Amino acid sequence: MTREALRQRALRLLAQRDHSRAELVRKLASLGTPEEIEAVLDRMTELDLQSDRRFAEQLVRSKASRFGAARLRHELRQRGIADELGDAALASELPDGEFARARTVWQGRFGHLPADARDWARQARFLQYRGFSADVIRQILKGTDHEPA
Repeated sequence: MTREALRQRALRLLAQRDHSRAELVRKLASLGTPEEIEAVLDRMTELDLQSDRRFAEQLVRSKASRFGAARLRHELRQRGIADELGDAALASELPDGEFARARTVWQGRFGHLPADARDWARQARFLQYRGFSADVIRQILKGTDHEPA
């Protein structure tokens, strides 16, 4: 495939949604040599058509209302975003604390404190799967109305 065809394919992918550089490399891998792909992606980055920073911010913004920082960080890593960019995106896009987001997610799903140990474990697993920290989960399931110090 020619460099122009690679460029067109990359533009079509980016027109659908933002992609990380690693995602684009993976999607274009069967269409050209690594050198051709790198050259096309370098040019896209130069023209600000592709940006890992913008991708990370968009992903965090779109999923922050449902997931905790640990889950978001894991998802960013899976998509090839460097830890520094991921941490910066989390810091800039999540101004309210994790406690407030976790409480909102918990209220949407349960809305009541656990009645017994089995219910407590079920609610804790749900919040843990969503990527919230153990301290935040403990505070929410204790019924504390404020974020831990």
